[in-house]
Amino acid sequence: MEQQPASDPHGTVDTVFRIESPRVIAAVTRIVRDVGIAEELAQDALVAALEQWPRDGVPDNPGAWLMATAKHRAVDLIRRRENYARKLQEIGRDLETTAPPEEPSALYDPDDIDDDLLRLLFTTCHPVLSAEARIALTLRLLGGLTTPEIARAFLVPEPTVAQRIVRAKRTLATKNVAFEVPYGPDREARLGSVLDVIYLIFNEGYAATAGDDWLRPSLCEDALRLARVLSVLMPKEPEVHGLTALLEFQASRSAARTGPNGEPVLLRDQNRRRWNRMLIARGITALNHATATGAPGPYALQAAIAACHAHAYSYEDTDWQIIATLYALLAARTPSPVVELNRAVAVSMAEGPEPALRIVDALAAEPALRDYHLLPSVRGDLLARTGRTAEARAEFERAAALTRNERERQLLEQRAAECRP
Repeated sequence: MEQQPASDPHGTVDTVFRIESPRVIAAVTRIVRDVGIAEELAQDALVAALEQWPRDGVPDNPGAWLMATAKHRAVDLIRRRENYARKLQEIGRDLETTAPPEEPSALYDPDDIDDDLLRLLFTTCHPVLSAEARIALTLRLLGGLTTPEIARAFLVPEPTVAQRIVRAKRTLATKNVAFEVPYGPDREARLGSVLDVIYLIFNEGYAATAGDDWLRPSLCEDALRLARVLSVLMPKEPEVHGLTALLEFQASRSAARTGPNGEPVLLRDQNRRRWNRMLIARGITALNHATATGAPGPYALQAAIAACHAHAYSYEDTDWQIIATLYALLAARTPSPVVELNRAVAVSMAEGPEPALRIVDALAAEPALRDYHLLPSVRGDLLARTGRTAEARAEFERAAALTRNERERQLLEQRAAECRP
């Protein structure tokens, strides 16, 4: 394979691995039947890339290179085991003649990899794991998130997340959990966690918790495709359609959410002509499926909120009163300080900043929001709208100190600077 130079090969390796690792781990798990071992083999491929790419150049298809390297290591591992013959029959005769890492096209089938992602998703959401462990492990393996990023998403300490991940992998191995998409009651038992994980993965791509980039499109694409596959797989589940609708609506705004240099563009400043009308149409269809079978669930309610934004031709045309009502319904269905914070934003637009400030101030003592940067960010915006600019500046500065995303920090620092006399 032809190699190409890179100004920062180590940075390229890190970026490619972050994007491709979920697919690599999923494909290797199908071979070795152990998610912990699969993650180790993916890490081995990363080490090999760190050794070879700076010396030989970055391959034309770096994701395929990582996939091929990890699969070959998996095959070598199986060949060293006593049950080599039985395992070889399970994974298929084709693995005996796979191409070397330099020519990985025969091993790189995107459709097959995506099927593996879905299997991995249901495997890591097995009922033998706690709900927290399921989500943490899946975000690690499918979302490609680091332990600190997962801790940030959960608003819990990093050691807690690390322990959950280690114990989850050990449990899946000791319980010999099958690498499959289950059927019947088993599928129903895992669906709630599967939906939550897809949602969290999408959110990490939609507004990254850390790093230099505001968006991580590959995560959004993976989450959206998984949601679409689930909606076909489970057509009678309204919340599957609700989640799919929500992600379609959110993804429709992606092109308008960043400026020319990658800086965040707030909803009120977005050029709505750049919103993807095809994705909006898909979202409307999915939302209709979700609401056709009865009262909407939490994801369908969030999709209905997103639909209100999608139907508004401008920020000023948004029906904030309906959005505030939908958030109130959502808070009644799934009480959460984050939902309440979002409701405060809608109330501020429908009724003014003062009643919204009362809602936000009531959240100040919530332990889960203690280090949540959006709490001071929202409070800063409300204070600025009431003319209390000095207090607003302090809140924006606090929010900037709490966020770990460089683009978001720059935006918040800019908001703070705008509040100076």
